[in-house]
Amino acid sequence: MSEDKMIICKSCGSTVAKNTKTCPVCGAKIKKPFFKKWWFWAIIAVIVIGVLGSMGNDNNNDNNNNVNNNNTVTEHQDTTKDYNDKATGKTEETKEDNVPEEYRNALKKAKSYSDLMNMSKQAIYDQLTSEYGEKFSPDAAKYAIDNLDADFKANALAKAKNYSDTMRISKQAIYDQLVSEYGEKFTAEEAKYAVDNLDADFKANALEKAKVYSKTMNMSKQEIYLQLVSEYGEKFTAEEAQYAIDNLD
Repeated sequence: MSEDKMIICKSCGSTVAKNTKTCPVCGAKIKKPFFKKWWFWAIIAVIVIGVLGSMGNDNNNDNNNNVNNNNTVTEHQDTTKDYNDKATGKTEETKEDNVPEEYRNALKKAKSYSDLMNMSKQAIYDQLTSEYGEKFSPDAAKYAIDNLDADFKANALAKAKNYSDTMRISKQAIYDQLVSEYGEKFTAEEAKYAVDNLDADFKANALEKAKVYSKTMNMSKQEIYLQLVSEYGEKFTAEEAQYAIDNLD
């Protein structure tokens, strides 16, 4: 029998065949080496599977860490971009880009009417939509009015000053012209602000009106006085009218 098929009995040291279950010399049971037992290889398989699983988890953790790090960098970059966009006034899509050109044009016209002519909000809207004016659509005109940055009290005051300086009319007449639907169409609050803050000499205005009536219409002082104080005429106060008559040449 070949040597590779023989084993040594651990009890007596005799050489016996591998497939022998009992030593023929001492009668002891012949035990197979533990590495030939089925349970040994089962344990080895469990250990190998555990090691491979641990390596896979480590790789997943590394990948997750990389993803999280990349997300953090991306979020930081996005935050920085948003900050820079706000600082420079740039955005991917500005509000103005979404506004139709007609609306933007209406807003530009409205600003021009407010800045150059000191018109009221209602007067600007009417001019924008008028068939004899700008002929914008109501929606475009409304957008213009809603987005117009204007101080209409200041506009009313500028109009009031113009009426006083060029037409020499009374405070009440100026107020009425400012709020009239056939005039400037300011609100009552805006008109009141204007006349309350108007720096004008209404006695001097009354005198200038009296001179016009005297020279161009040849009216008597009494008639001039009545015209100056009439609610259908100049609407000066009695004191202002009397000053005018007293100082009329």
